[in-house]
Amino acid sequence: MPDAGEPIYDVVGVGFGPSNLALAIALTEYNARSGPVTAQFLERQPRFGWHRGMLIEDATMQVSFLKDLVTMRDPTSRFSFLCYLQARDRLADFINHKNLFPLRIEFHDYFEWAAAQVDDLVAYGREVTEVTQAGEFFDVHSGGEVFRARNLVLGTGLRPNMPEGVTRDDRIWHNSELLAKVDTVTDPRRFVVVGAGQSGAEVTAFLHDRFPQAEVCGVFSRYGYSPSDDSSFANRIFDPAAVDEFYTAPEDVKRKLMGYHANTNYSVVDIDLIDELYRREYREKVAGRQRLRLFNVSRPSQVVRTDGGVRVTVESLTAGEQTVLDADVVVYATGYLPADPVGQLGDLAQYCLRDNEGRLRVGRDYRVWTEPRLTGGIYLQGGTEHTHGITSSLLSNTAVRVGEILKSIVDRRTPVPSPLPAYAGSGG
Repeated sequence: MPDAGEPIYDVVGVGFGPSNLALAIALTEYNARSGPVTAQFLERQPRFGWHRGMLIEDATMQVSFLKDLVTMRDPTSRFSFLCYLQARDRLADFINHKNLFPLRIEFHDYFEWAAAQVDDLVAYGREVTEVTQAGEFFDVHSGGEVFRARNLVLGTGLRPNMPEGVTRDDRIWHNSELLAKVDTVTDPRRFVVVGAGQSGAEVTAFLHDRFPQAEVCGVFSRYGYSPSDDSSFANRIFDPAAVDEFYTAPEDVKRKLMGYHANTNYSVVDIDLIDELYRREYREKVAGRQRLRLFNVSRPSQVVRTDGGVRVTVESLTAGEQTVLDADVVVYATGYLPADPVGQLGDLAQYCLRDNEGRLRVGRDYRVWTEPRLTGGIYLQGGTEHTHGITSSLLSNTAVRVGEILKSIVDRRTPVPSPLPAYAGSGG
């Protein structure tokens, strides 16, 4: 129990990735105009970090810089990427660059710049161990302290996905660990990279550059890397208006839309990177020394640790032929799975309503439907793909989403109409 006189927060946010960072910014801007909405965010990392293991030096973002933490909600915000560039004295340089897609390391620096301006709202190094009910409130337990909240906003992110039976160690990695572990490798002879998506292609290119004497073998079940569809019409699936349309669509239409447009985000690769890898492979064939080997329509049928590394048996899905590769390291670029959105609620999770398929029932405002005994609001940043569409865990709609969550929190607290600004238009 919190001590008498301890604050009751309007919002306690669990996790502080880009989504809850964007919410902290929206709260800060709202409080400067109309507040107060009190908030405390809890993040288990010791400092802000977003996919640090894949901050490859030349990797670029796959969304426009205009889809930053604020612009789609409020183009005049002082927390925009353009304001960051001005603060870093790079605005003119960026404009001259004529590019909508910043370097990933640059966008991460933008996130850190923004996080530093709202650090009064976040406690780092705080893992949430339990959430309990306290009357109409929630008690969030972390590090021996209890934070009492009227509303929870869960932004617990994604977790690395590994194939069944495969365990990570110092020789078997998930791509999220790439930069944290790559310096431990000395004089490697061979890498095996499993996966056909953007991360798999990026890891393959990175290792091929980083270790000019090593062989890099890509293994994937597709015939080749498939290009992502970032065309103007397809990009409308990321528009704020598309969330409304998806939310109200019949279930069969939702499934069709996800099927039609999965190639905007899942298991696809930027065409420039595909072309670069093809050029490398062809150039090496001409030169007669192949370091880049791509095993398409294949799968790793067996992965066994050895004294010196990992033995991978690659099986052709068409012919059944097997190739044994002794590798120093195997990197699985096999994506992420959403963490259980309400997994940290413990016994309280049983009061969250679910549909006939066992999925959480979520309102248009991202609030979980609950039994009447839970009067506080539980909001999700992620884990809503089945209700809100493909942008559930993506940056594309983050700025608008947090504005909608904040508006819901404010509107439920008071009958007075919220002074939150109208949302700006959409874009690809």
